[in-house]
Amino acid sequence: MVFDAPAFDVAAFRAGFPSLDSGIAHFDNPGGTQTPRVVGDAIARTLTGPLSQRGAATLSQRNAEDAVAGFRSAVADLVGGDPRGVVHGRSATALTYDVSRTLAATWAAGDEVVVSELDHDANVRPWVQAAERVGASVRWLRLDPATGELDLSSLDVIGERTRLVALTAASNLLGTRPPVATVAARAHEAGALVHVDAVHHAAHAAPDVAVMGADLLVCSPYKFFGPHCGALVADPALLETLRPDKLVPSSDAVPERFELGTLPYELLAGTTAAVDLIASLGSGASRRERLVSAAGLVAAHELRLRERIEEALGSLGDHLTLHSRAADRTSTLFLTFHERRPVDAYEHLAKRDVLVPAGTFYAHETFRALRLPVDAGLRIGLAAYNDDGDVDRLIDGLTDFLGA
Repeated sequence: MVFDAPAFDVAAFRAGFPSLDSGIAHFDNPGGTQTPRVVGDAIARTLTGPLSQRGAATLSQRNAEDAVAGFRSAVADLVGGDPRGVVHGRSATALTYDVSRTLAATWAAGDEVVVSELDHDANVRPWVQAAERVGASVRWLRLDPATGELDLSSLDVIGERTRLVALTAASNLLGTRPPVATVAARAHEAGALVHVDAVHHAAHAAPDVAVMGADLLVCSPYKFFGPHCGALVADPALLETLRPDKLVPSSDAVPERFELGTLPYELLAGTTAAVDLIASLGSGASRRERLVSAAGLVAAHELRLRERIEEALGSLGDHLTLHSRAADRTSTLFLTFHERRPVDAYEHLAKRDVLVPAGTFYAHETFRALRLPVDAGLRIGLAAYNDDGDVDRLIDGLTDFLGA
């Protein structure tokens, strides 16, 4: 399915998602988007073959090779990286654990690791646990709860003993986009590596690893219309210096060195199809150019819907607090109620087939920084296929729930 740029036709885009025929208005998108038909078709087509282990002698072998090469190229285009530095993984969490264990083998007591209060626990706990195992210290980049922004005065924790800084490119709870490039520049001055969690960010933008200053970046295709898997992107030269545990007969070439077992070729093909679908929304000579163009179109669409929701929430201000306040943020809104339980709001909306989940969303440290109890809030997350009808139903449902 190809769309003419620069217009974004949300009705035409929605038509490519069979699951939307259910009538559910999905605002649970930060936890995973719905899957379009073209991705399901690519998965089925690859899985039903012919397909075998990678090689060049038969069509089945070449299909496997093509799936791997296509995945690496597509993810590299999505984030502005090098296909030779794209690693497949079961999930972003699994990849972060893998690389944290590998890097920790080079750390020692007295070294320091910096993590942030804005992050999903998948970009906190692996680093904290790896540091604890080798006796390294953990320092924190703080969240300003009043603004929802990263407290830049806390950058002083980055120093000569810092070995790695882990930071999200966008908070999966608040939507906040911290100044990753600023943090990365400080880290690189100290000789530290920078690991960027772009799982939420990549669903709302076309990241650029070079502009960010990311030495390592992870994302998850199922957050941008693809299948359930993860990807790690790094400079191939950096990956060459890392020695993960691996089986003796398995390839020691980069990036295969970091991939364990037979790859799920069907998921790789599904990821490529998802990236191509996004690219089809934009314009430009290269797929990367089309992805950047598409990201701008979708962001404008999501922002318009977000502003509609924010205006409605403002009229309900006596009943709730909106914690998503950062100047630069995605179309994700986190709110708490003054006198009602968020789980009750979730259940009330679900009866109307409006899916808005309540919970912590693995943003453990962010909840602590906001001084909120566990499961205290509701998260509204937009995606490109949301439309005004979805927003109308959300606003009506929340207004009814609050009796406003």
